[in-house]
Amino acid sequence: MLHSRLRPLPRRLPDHPASSDPSADSTPHEDDVDDESAEDLFSSSLSSLFPDDAPQFHGDPGQHLLYSSRYGDITIMVPSYPCQLEKVSQETEMGAANDVDEARKLFAHILWSAGMVVADGFERAHDSGAGMWKVKGETVLELGAGAALPSIIAALAGASAVTITDHPSSPALGPSGAIALNIKHNLSSSAASTVDVVSHEWGRLSSNPWAVSRKASYTRIIAADCYWMASQHENLARTMKWFLAPQGKVWVVAGFHTGREIVAGFFKTALGMGLVIEEIYERDLNSSAECGQEMRREWVEVREGEGPGNRTRWCVIALLKHAS
Repeated sequence: MLHSRLRPLPRRLPDHPASSDPSADSTPHEDDVDDESAEDLFSSSLSSLFPDDAPQFHGDPGQHLLYSSRYGDITIMVPSYPCQLEKVSQETEMGAANDVDEARKLFAHILWSAGMVVADGFERAHDSGAGMWKVKGETVLELGAGAALPSIIAALAGASAVTITDHPSSPALGPSGAIALNIKHNLSSSAASTVDVVSHEWGRLSSNPWAVSRKASYTRIIAADCYWMASQHENLARTMKWFLAPQGKVWVVAGFHTGREIVAGFFKTALGMGLVIEEIYERDLNSSAECGQEMRREWVEVREGEGPGNRTRWCVIALLKHAS
């Protein structure tokens, strides 16, 4: 089961705050953490207790999670929740509040199950190096990375280069942000992959020197659970097309926590802008077949009888490419 690979690390004691110094080891240790809370134990068991339900996201802002991978245990810090500075001058108070509101709308302060699906796919392709999840030797771009678990696993799985991006307002960015800490804790300086972190706003392309320099450069693009804002679908599809190499592929993974219709709407937008679907299906996040393979079913835009109580255990997985 996918969710069984993730568990919360013990929480820090209140009198041992996490250091803001990125050079410090922020991984919890036995002498500065509390026992695993009953809340953590309960939340990690939800998919077993309620088989028709599945968590779409994991962790609390600033919490450390342990992801069990074929490359060893991966320590992932969940991005902190964006908060307004206590002391803001009267002239800038409104602007600061607006910035915080925009950052909160990004929902970067959690680890999405869709990111775990991508990471799991990379690991499954490790031995064969083929199939839709092939990442070894590829140049990879992650859009809306948040905690950047897929990018970390892509680098460990042998991607030649990985670029991790998130919105400039994301709390995951910066020298003391979750992305920098997750890279530090899980990727050695001698890693074969080149890993870069860039702030990027979807749709800002021809006016962005970095975006211009990287146009059509990426053979693989990750976009996991980036689809709940219909107003950004066009910007997201345009960004995919801009950065995607001529023979490149885009991994689209999305849960149905905001409904199936909004996800279907993204596919309509992407197809109208010159992308095509090479492969698409739905995956059960809770169950797997006896042989260990994922449980799948056909993707449909409308599924009769589906509601909030039975759709959260499923996600859609698609592979997109240029139309020509």
